[in-house]
Amino acid sequence: MKKTFYIETYGCQMNFSDTEIVASILTKENFLEAPSPEEAGLILLNTCSIRENAEQRIFNRLRHLKSLKKKNKGMMIGILGCMAERLKEQLFEEGVVDIVAGPDSYRELPQLIYSANESGKAFNILLSAEETYADINPVRIDSNGVSAFISIMRGCQNFCAYCVVPYTRGTERSRSADTILSEATTLFNDGYREITLLGQNVNSYHYNNVNFPELLSEVAKINPALRIRFATSHPKDLSDELIEVIASNDNICKSIHLPLQSGSNRILKLMKRNYTRESYMAIIDKIYSQIPGCSISTDIICGFCSENDQDHGHTLDIMRRVAYDSAFMFRYSERPGTFAAGKYKDDVPEKIKTQRLNEIIALQNKLSLEKNKKDIGKTFEVLIEGRSKKSAAQLSGRNSQNKVVVFTDDKHQPGEYVMVKITGCTSATLKGEIINSEVRS
Repeated sequence: MKKTFYIETYGCQMNFSDTEIVASILTKENFLEAPSPEEAGLILLNTCSIRENAEQRIFNRLRHLKSLKKKNKGMMIGILGCMAERLKEQLFEEGVVDIVAGPDSYRELPQLIYSANESGKAFNILLSAEETYADINPVRIDSNGVSAFISIMRGCQNFCAYCVVPYTRGTERSRSADTILSEATTLFNDGYREITLLGQNVNSYHYNNVNFPELLSEVAKINPALRIRFATSHPKDLSDELIEVIASNDNICKSIHLPLQSGSNRILKLMKRNYTRESYMAIIDKIYSQIPGCSISTDIICGFCSENDQDHGHTLDIMRRVAYDSAFMFRYSERPGTFAAGKYKDDVPEKIKTQRLNEIIALQNKLSLEKNKKDIGKTFEVLIEGRSKKSAAQLSGRNSQNKVVVFTDDKHQPGEYVMVKITGCTSATLKGEIINSEVRS
């Protein structure tokens, strides 16, 4: 086996953060990152189980890799992450997988690789009760050198009826504040200017006597030129204290991701979300009143068990009232082993799910365009991330509200802050022009 690796990452930001941890572990074992799967001795797929479609993508990819493996003697293929935790036996049945490693077993990868080389198969899907990777310095593969993720806690114990995360990621456990602050400081000193604090339920972070608002405040003190974001929040844990910390620190981005899932109290109760539409809107009102100009994004699931037209209408109503800047929108996908799969009937026809999803997407596109049009004429500080994906003649970055801004410029570099006046927009992007030549970095 060649000591080269290639990692393909699917799913959430936490998976991308985990991929950097895996790269660090392998690099210390003298593995080199390969430029393509064809040139790798070890191919790892870091997987997601949140929806059935996500898992099907992996099975389809394995079928493709099977032919590649036949051509490359000694090549090994491993499955990491949530699918590894959930579907160990089924993955081995595909006849192409050599290694299966759950989210808490990446430290054991070198031994798993050795064992698979000796016996043909190796696995470890044990979940940990403690933070597993706090002392590992991630290798920032595929990094733009400007923005980076820091995982501050893992797991979830909310047990929403539809969600596999508590089963694939285990219970909540947090890193020490000292290790987080040290990693953030190192990133800033290395030239990074934006970090995103990650957790399955990030604002439930708690280590010894430090809660999430206190941690966020301490990270913000590292340097005024370091921007801080965080994801993902649960409404039950988005406290008044957290809102106050965001409002009082200029370098904590004025952008909050607050999953709604459904606007119907009946469906929220079935989902075991532990809030109502009224309590959710009370949080939204506090955000808008205390953090002027804050953008809000969300997650929405349509077609959950027994959802009717009235329930769907309640979701559309909340969307209009909040006027989300953006949203991740999905049809309900029953996941084996969840409370909903065992207790409820997935009885909304796929045709109706698709129809409702299309209505939600159409409304969100309208809301996003309306919100972006309101930004025309305004000036924002933009952190440059690189060249625009659509035009090499333009630079691209994001403002504090997490909106992509593109503009023409040939003087400035990624990692610099510039002031940009917005001159146009689409539903997904702001377009502008630089109005000063001053640079903050």
